Amino acid sequence: MYSANLTGFGLAVASSAFIGSSFIIKKKGLQKAGASGTRASSGGYGYLWEPLWWIGMVTMIVGEFANFVAYIYAPAVLVTPLGALSIIVSAVLAHFLLKEKLKKLGVLGCVLCIVGSVVIVLHAPREHDLNSVDEIWALATQPVFLLYTASAVAITLVLVLYCEPRYGRTNIMVYIGVCSIIGSLTVMSIKAIGIAIKLTLEGSNQAANFQTWVFVMVSVTCIVTQLNYLNKALDTFNTAVVSPIYYAMFTSLTILASAIMFKDWSGQSASNIVSALCGFLTVLSGTMVLHSTRDPDPPPNADLYAQLSPQISWLVHANGEIWKPKEDGLHSEFVAIIRQDHFK
Repeated sequence: MYSANLTGFGLAVASSAFIGSSFIIKKKGLQKAGASGTRASSGGYGYLWEPLWWIGMVTMIVGEFANFVAYIYAPAVLVTPLGALSIIVSAVLAHFLLKEKLKKLGVLGCVLCIVGSVVIVLHAPREHDLNSVDEIWALATQPVFLLYTASAVAITLVLVLYCEPRYGRTNIMVYIGVCSIIGSLTVMSIKAIGIAIKLTLEGSNQAANFQTWVFVMVSVTCIVTQLNYLNKALDTFNTAVVSPIYYAMFTSLTILASAIMFKDWSGQSASNIVSALCGFLTVLSGTMVLHSTRDPDPPPNADLYAQLSPQISWLVHANGEIWKPKEDGLHSEFVAIIRQDHFK
């Protein structure tokens, strides 16, 4: 048992290292692609031809696979909290490789996000055993979860169609909100696919079940949407801020979706429920701290001439005196002849 847990621990730590590094590698790829074409935040897809971005994608896939295998050797209560290490990895690498400075309050925000997420995971209820895709389909089509799904789709459409054109490049919650909301639906559909694969390997073929292919289509759609808007978030905002906020929101919404769909909180003790709520409040506090410490990003279409032209201060004669212009306007009795030796 100790050896299995140690193996799971090592795989979980390696997974966090790979996933945290993938954020930085993909950001470097996005920056390189944006330098020679339309940026991802402006609707460009040039990064798909950038090898560095694909290296980041492969790194993330390796990390996710390592995380999946870790669950085979160690319990979820050990593996899941270690996913928060990816935040620290990405923040540290961004600090040194991307020159995105992480302030002291930003470090505090990261710590709060990690602590809150760990508290949520430690007090999360046990999952119910599911033996077929039909069981998950019944849970997915219950009225309460259908209401959650409809709300998630409606909020996503508002963020994409209304908020993104107006606030997408100035408010980090637009892109991260789309990734997190869609991500909660991704996890639910991926869970169904995992059960279908497991049952098929055990001899009960689920490929002929149309519900399986519905979950596959939902998963593909959600994953593509997540990647698209995550790329926009990474290309627009500070990576040290994107990673923890995305982790906090994605984790919170996924736990909420799971609680609604699988009724995880049914029969749980009051102490577990209160502890989980405290974890949510801690995560939200960390998110607010991180968002408040983010440095303002320069406007994407800043006037190049204004950035490159030198600032000239000059002195002229006005009524026999040496006078320097002020920002609030010209002197009312300004009469001068500008001479070259008055520039400095």
